[in-house]
Amino acid sequence: MADPVTYRPKTSEIPTEPGVYRFRDEQGRVIYVGKAKNLRNRLTSYFQDPANLHPRTQNMVFSAASVQWTVVANEVEALTLEYSWIKQYDPRFNVMYRDDKSYPYLAVSMNEEIPRMQIMRGARKKGVRYFGPYSQVWAIRDTVDQLQKVFPIRTCSAGVLRRAQLQGRPCLLGYIERCSAPCVGNISVQDHYDLADQLCQFMAGKTGPYTRELRAQMKEAAAKLDFEKAAKLRDSLAAIDKVLEQNAVVLGDGTDADVFAQVVDELEAAVQVFHVRGGRIRGVRGWVVDRPGDATEADLMQKILQQVYAEAAEVDHTVREREQAVSVDDVVHAPTSAIPREVLVSTLPSNVRAVRQWLEQLRGAKVDLRIPQRGEKRALMETVTNNAEHALSLHKTRRAGDLTQRSQALEELAEYLDLPAAPLRVECYDVSHTMGTNQVASMVVFEDGAPRKSDYRHFTIRGEDGEGATDDTAAMREVLTRRFKRLLAEEAGREGYDEDGIALASGPVDPNTGRPRRFSYRPDLVVVDGGLPQVNAAADTLQDLGVDIPVIGLAKRLEEIWIPEDHFPVIMPRTSPGLYLLQHLRDESHRFAISHHRKKRGKSMTRSVLDDIPGLGPARQHALLKEFKSVKKIKAATAEELTVVEGVGPALAQAIYDHFHPRVDAE
Repeated sequence: MADPVTYRPKTSEIPTEPGVYRFRDEQGRVIYVGKAKNLRNRLTSYFQDPANLHPRTQNMVFSAASVQWTVVANEVEALTLEYSWIKQYDPRFNVMYRDDKSYPYLAVSMNEEIPRMQIMRGARKKGVRYFGPYSQVWAIRDTVDQLQKVFPIRTCSAGVLRRAQLQGRPCLLGYIERCSAPCVGNISVQDHYDLADQLCQFMAGKTGPYTRELRAQMKEAAAKLDFEKAAKLRDSLAAIDKVLEQNAVVLGDGTDADVFAQVVDELEAAVQVFHVRGGRIRGVRGWVVDRPGDATEADLMQKILQQVYAEAAEVDHTVREREQAVSVDDVVHAPTSAIPREVLVSTLPSNVRAVRQWLEQLRGAKVDLRIPQRGEKRALMETVTNNAEHALSLHKTRRAGDLTQRSQALEELAEYLDLPAAPLRVECYDVSHTMGTNQVASMVVFEDGAPRKSDYRHFTIRGEDGEGATDDTAAMREVLTRRFKRLLAEEAGREGYDEDGIALASGPVDPNTGRPRRFSYRPDLVVVDGGLPQVNAAADTLQDLGVDIPVIGLAKRLEEIWIPEDHFPVIMPRTSPGLYLLQHLRDESHRFAISHHRKKRGKSMTRSVLDDIPGLGPARQHALLKEFKSVKKIKAATAEELTVVEGVGPALAQAIYDHFHPRVDAE
């Protein structure tokens, strides 16, 4: 860890204007992003006596190695830039609310050419409109069943849709008129998209126009004695009424509002938001976050407003870009309909004026940001607050001791393995194959005791002759060599290409994103799946490369921990959090390797001639075919022409050319 004194900027060099700042660690990774009205006042507060800092802030400044800042025109710009950087860099010390994903939502995939209505759980996807959540799956299925009578948009999977398009026959729902069947042209793609958009508007609270129009059409049909059509419209109205009955009116004046309530204790904070449209609750969301010691309730409320409305504006702009033939720049600067006129909060944000201006810029109209004092809105705020209290209590029950246990696990590993400090980043490697064929390996990464799936990697084992490694030990040696050669090359700032044909980065950090390059972040501990032979081979490989990183192995039979050149394993207690962490790491590595191996084995039945070229994996094969359109044109290309494809360096291009144009030695 670096001493803050070593990178503290001169006070006179720090501007006094508003701005956004970034703390970076020794590898250049952004670990914290913040904003300030006065950069000088804010930044100098980090470099006071460490004893006066909160433990989390103290940990951050000692983990950092540099600080940078950007001056902006006003506090509204600072709000926008701060959120943009937090989303881009994903800093480990920033507060990011974890959306509760345990409830099902009604989702409409407006990001597809033919939108689909479905029940979805899990992480939200860009371009998909979500409504809910619902407490039970049966409740949302009943809602979908009623909505399809009025808005017959598709609910089938992509595979069913493609099959219907190829066969020219709709599925059962198309035959019984519960789907408008765009797959066979019963409705145009554009009309179906418009129908899905109408459904989204209806679910967002704009119910009046549809009910009035349906009633007018029903009366008109009855007047013309078209009783069959009138009966269908009557059934549609009944379906709409049933859906509306499931959403009780909470605001009699039909207001559009978002109601945010926050409950905070010394360690954590919970937020609930009710999205009210047309006076009815159209959605409920919840977050729980670990509370930084120096963050006030007003600061936390400001963070959640930034996150919710910046994300909502991005989704709204994505839909608008699809609906209109305009450029991305035109869409980004257009107002968004995702923000209602009233935003009711239990605690005002720390900078009310700046947040209100920012929301009004996003909405393109006035926004009323306030704490409700009386009447229906005050009663609704109390209901939302009760939900937040319940959510925090439930979270504590489920997650009690989780953060403490992870910290204890890392400290135990440092103690049992005689490490200089707790291993904050651990990498685990595993090899998978079937009788020596389709050899692959996995690299799984845990940071702060939790999986960091964005850093997971797969390796295809080539061996010395391109036919694979002779055994698991040789395969492990190859994987570690490739991984850490890349690490050393990027740490040294070398240019050119590695042996996989991937361009080396000029430095360990991407200047555009602030994130470490492909393999540029050095682990604190390397774990291999196996016993003493595998550990010794791994340690010898790192020693040959000149990499000084501790290596251990975890054997499955008795869960022993093996250390290089030590003939007796380390035995940790069966109930030890440290052992549990290693088991989780090993099992995750094994799962990741097996999943890749199964994909590779499944594809081996339909091999391409490109598969026989060493170093040419699926991603670069796809890039080549996308550029040249066919294998025939790839064969006819020169080595220089092949290098125009992203990821194909001179060495790999020459290997591809030589594969299709073998040299014939003169007799």
